[in-house]
Amino acid sequence: MLASATLAMAPAAHAAGDAVKGKAVFAQCAACHKADASGKSTIGPNLWKVVGRPAGTQPGFNYSPAMKGAKRAWTEANLDAYLAAPAKAVPGNRMPFAGLKDATARANVIAYLKTLK
Repeated sequence: MLASATLAMAPAAHAAGDAVKGKAVFAQCAACHKADASGKSTIGPNLWKVVGRPAGTQPGFNYSPAMKGAKRAWTEANLDAYLAAPAKAVPGNRMPFAGLKDATARANVIAYLKTLK
């Protein structure tokens, strides 16, 4: 009983998302981010193989000092926090995006990003 109550109260933010739905949500990100094996960036860094990559390390992209100094890997938890509120997760970063408030949309985008390898 206690175990089921604990699981019921656990946050769903890191629940498995739907990569197909995430690709559709990612369309708004594609205005600034490429997500292909070319390695080329546009306004934002290329997000190919971003899951697990240390923040601020995409070759050839000019990151803000805040992102270069973030000292984190893009784990699912860190991506979730960043996508929810970029300015709060990495103060001083240059991404002019308020964030995805919907936890399901974030889980879906992260599921999509996990396919980019």
